[in-house]
Amino acid sequence: MKIKLGGGVLANPAGDKRGRLDILIEDGYIKSIGSDVGSADKVYDAKGKTVFPGFIDLHCHLREPGQEYKEDIESGTRAAAKGGFTAVCCMPNTMPAIDNAAVCAFVLEKARQASAKVYPVGAATRGLEGKELTEMGELAGMGCVAFSDDGKPISNGAVMRAAMQYADTFGRFIMAHEECSDLAGGVMNEGQTATLLGLPGSSRVAEEAMIARDVLLAETYGLRVHIQHVSTRGGAEIIRAAKKKGIRVTCETCPHYFSADESFCNGYDTNAKVNPPLRTRDDAEAIKEALLDGTIDAIATDHAPHHKDEKQLEFALALSGISGLETAFSLTVTHLTKDADLIARLMSVNPARIIGKPGGVIKEGMPADLTVADMDAEYTLTEKSLASKGKNTPFIGQKLHGVVIQTFVDGQTVFDGGDSCA
Repeated sequence: MKIKLGGGVLANPAGDKRGRLDILIEDGYIKSIGSDVGSADKVYDAKGKTVFPGFIDLHCHLREPGQEYKEDIESGTRAAAKGGFTAVCCMPNTMPAIDNAAVCAFVLEKARQASAKVYPVGAATRGLEGKELTEMGELAGMGCVAFSDDGKPISNGAVMRAAMQYADTFGRFIMAHEECSDLAGGVMNEGQTATLLGLPGSSRVAEEAMIARDVLLAETYGLRVHIQHVSTRGGAEIIRAAKKKGIRVTCETCPHYFSADESFCNGYDTNAKVNPPLRTRDDAEAIKEALLDGTIDAIATDHAPHHKDEKQLEFALALSGISGLETAFSLTVTHLTKDADLIARLMSVNPARIIGKPGGVIKEGMPADLTVADMDAEYTLTEKSLASKGKNTPFIGQKLHGVVIQTFVDGQTVFDGGDSCA
């Protein structure tokens, strides 16, 4: 079948085709791009819309195997498609963890019928215990794009160094959850708001000290490291300085770190409990600055769905995490930028480059992984509208800008939220 996507404006900073153009898709690939691409079996009218190379999420939790009551690969990728993501990197803190070939094979088999491409991130250490390294070579051979103990820090510096070295041997890298357990221990950001709420705070130093350690390891041994969910001004400054020195560091942040702050915890709203915690308004502004100047490479979701019974508890007992696949684009448009090319860089171009996978460009011969969005549309987020099993987000009730209209994976329509098919 030939499919034509007609009249959309291409947000294509990594490609040579720009402006209002048609795209012809055939056999899952982009056949041609231009003002006249010929006839097609099915035509989608994208006039007045922006066409992005499909978004790629570097950091999400699909919960399968073991916690399917929170999310599974089918529901999670359906939510991803609704959010414009054509590919996701799923974290290994499943039950059991993705620390061996059998579990990795299970995830890949389940992903065959998914609504988005699934790239597993393998566990860096067995059982995410931070002690014994996994068989990274075997996992890399199966398709793991990186390694991480996400959800837990690799506290032992010698183990972290060995993990970085071992991953590098197989052309992979460590995605680092930066948290010094000795300095963390709180349930929200350490500061005045935590004091007023009577809640134990987690120091920003807990994050920044570990970022500094891993940047130094990367510099000293010439290795590569990827810093996850940067949330503080100090963390961004460390990474900015490292990049100026040519250290092999990349990083991500999440929409909630520039769209919200610690005040969202007022009223003991457990949907605002996340790790690392929401920081100050100054930190949120610093994260925006770092995204705009290129210090932070990518926007990832850290999609962390939970059952309502795990959130409707006392703040100290509730689990940390925000369901974020379906709101990432809208929060970015609403709170960061309406520059479509910049959004494409942060959510598609740079993520593809970081994991070394196809994507990030609208080009003839490339897989037809595309996201069509209305940059000017508005909507009010409701719990009922979320496709994810996880409804845990502090943005319910907010008016947001930017709506994903359609998502294509390998030329197949995996999400169609409009009536634009002619």
